[in-house]
Amino acid sequence: MATVNERLAESLRVLKEYQEKNNCSVIHGKSALGTTHTNRLLGSGYLQPIIKGWYMSSFPGNEGDTTVWYTFYWHFIATYANNRFGNDWSLSAEQSLAFYSGYYVVPKQVVIRASKAGNNIIQLKYGDTLLDITATLPRQIVKEQQFGLNIYSMAEALLYCSPQYFITNRIEAQTCMESLRDASEITALASDQGNSTRAARIVGALNAIGRTDLADKIMQMMKQLGYDLRPENPFEEAKDFASSILLRSPYSIRIQLMWEKMRKQIIKLTPPSTINVDIEKVLANMDANYVKDSYHSLSIEGYRVTDELIERVRSGEWDPKDLKQDSDSRNALAARGYYQAFQSVRESVKSILQNKGKAGDIVADQLQNWHFELFEPCVQAAIIPASDLVGYRKHQVYIRGSKHTPLNPDAIIDAMQTFYTLLKQEENVLVRSILGHFFFVYIHPYMDGNGRTARFIMNAMLVTGDYSWTIIPIEKRDEYMSTLETASINGDIIPFAEFIYSLIGNVV
Repeated sequence: MATVNERLAESLRVLKEYQEKNNCSVIHGKSALGTTHTNRLLGSGYLQPIIKGWYMSSFPGNEGDTTVWYTFYWHFIATYANNRFGNDWSLSAEQSLAFYSGYYVVPKQVVIRASKAGNNIIQLKYGDTLLDITATLPRQIVKEQQFGLNIYSMAEALLYCSPQYFITNRIEAQTCMESLRDASEITALASDQGNSTRAARIVGALNAIGRTDLADKIMQMMKQLGYDLRPENPFEEAKDFASSILLRSPYSIRIQLMWEKMRKQIIKLTPPSTINVDIEKVLANMDANYVKDSYHSLSIEGYRVTDELIERVRSGEWDPKDLKQDSDSRNALAARGYYQAFQSVRESVKSILQNKGKAGDIVADQLQNWHFELFEPCVQAAIIPASDLVGYRKHQVYIRGSKHTPLNPDAIIDAMQTFYTLLKQEENVLVRSILGHFFFVYIHPYMDGNGRTARFIMNAMLVTGDYSWTIIPIEKRDEYMSTLETASINGDIIPFAEFIYSLIGNVV
């Protein structure tokens, strides 16, 4: 007779085969795995219920943790909608624009449009809801690539989104307007359906953001088709828009728009400072803060380290080759990596100060080295291959407990290029420090080490601006993560900026 563990292992094997065959971790009905396997996996915590008859894969101990739900949310929406409506459904125009702009945040309510919908509200997990409404579908349904969701084309979504969207979701709307390559689809849709008022709104929006060439083409083509447009700007009046877009990638555009909005928020809070940096004092300040910084930064990431371990690492007594306790210790490897990365950051800071500026340039040039040093001990211990430290991540990642979904792997190169450009161009020390930290974790370019690297960026900018090395205490982790979440989800950087200001010590 099979043991309890053997039976559980068999159920996990069935789950694994199902996931690989269907390329999905969302399961509909107990018949998909079999009632026995489904109940066994539910009882052991390897499945969690979503709604009646729908389940998602999980791990024991994650009950009540929102991370699993946010990870599978859009997969569930796509699978559920396909199951109920076939291909005869779409998300709203507004949600479609959110995806085109790179905004994948889980909404409190998602709207599914379908000709056979029942106009029902379905309660999902953690207070989220799904509303299906009987509604006309867009002329063209586009299959969103990451999750397989049905959405509007960008042009049709811009035409049919509510006018209020341009005010309440300005960054998303502008990102999409900036991403438009051609005027023909807007014109064709507007003329075919007699939507001159909607076309006039698009023309007004394009003029507002400085894309007058595209606006003029729409005006000209609509006039040839017998329409006399009266453009109206749907954006809030007197709003500043980006003077020049760095890249036409929607992810790049979004980051630039967010940076410009947030830097204005920070500057309003920025205390006056006089930069007169003494190199030796800065480096001495870094050295004096190393042990405390290492303890708190690693603890924030969930490592269990002690001052004794940190000192053994610094003194060279840590020996993964001859001491089994060190070679086997995840915490010791992390501590050693942090020490090596800290020394690399120290050299970068020294270089910035010796060259009298260009902090953004040097950080952009050296950041890859910092990240490599964080994980070099794991390479030496043969835990990860060296190739894993080359370039950016190749897979999607999720942040524990966050509604924010970091950029998909294909978007990272453009996003990081824009990030480095903005960092280099930024003249305000505190803006560089705070937005350097925030946008690095927002993009999340690596599989691991993003938080530690972001705090290195922040501090490299601070100390080269005559501020002391600033430590985020483990005791304030919840506040720290909460303010980052507010910035990621709501676009409000003020709580995070105020949090960092409260920790910044005196000038060096």
